[in-house]
Amino acid sequence: MELTSIRRNMGDSELDVSLAKKGDKKAFERLIENNKSSMFRVALSILGNKQDIEDAIQNAIIKAYEGIIYLRKNEYFKTWLIRILINECKTILRNNKRMVPTEEINLDVTSYESFAELELTNAVNSLERDLRIVTTLFYFEDICQKDIARVLDIPEGTVGSRLSRARNKLYEMLKER
Repeated sequence: MELTSIRRNMGDSELDVSLAKKGDKKAFERLIENNKSSMFRVALSILGNKQDIEDAIQNAIIKAYEGIIYLRKNEYFKTWLIRILINECKTILRNNKRMVPTEEINLDVTSYESFAELELTNAVNSLERDLRIVTTLFYFEDICQKDIARVLDIPEGTVGSRLSRARNKLYEMLKER
């Protein structure tokens, strides 16, 4: 069976996952390239610090590369990758709590990419962390509530209630402007 007929039966992303599982480095690079803006937005919504974001993404990529052979369903690659990233972000947050800052550095996170300059994105970034994460995953990454629940290891109803609370808070914030 030739490559074009395989591509018709399976999405390009799923094919790249299959190839990456077999050790194809280029296929893995394509997967990361296709998901890099999603990874950045998720890490930004959790961390907000450029160095921490870069560390989290780098660590997540390494862990994904080392563990891709254990991914059970190829179609869940993005969800799996985001889960690894969220775990890395949580690790960084835990480590940062133990650190005593020696100086305050004010980083302007909104200058990293043009999407961060949008008023809505700024409003989302001002939400509490638990609301910000589900909002980013649902609205910016188009991940369904069921998958968000699985990724964050919380009940699906909790995802729905957090999204509802986030919508109400965003409405109130943006209504004032």
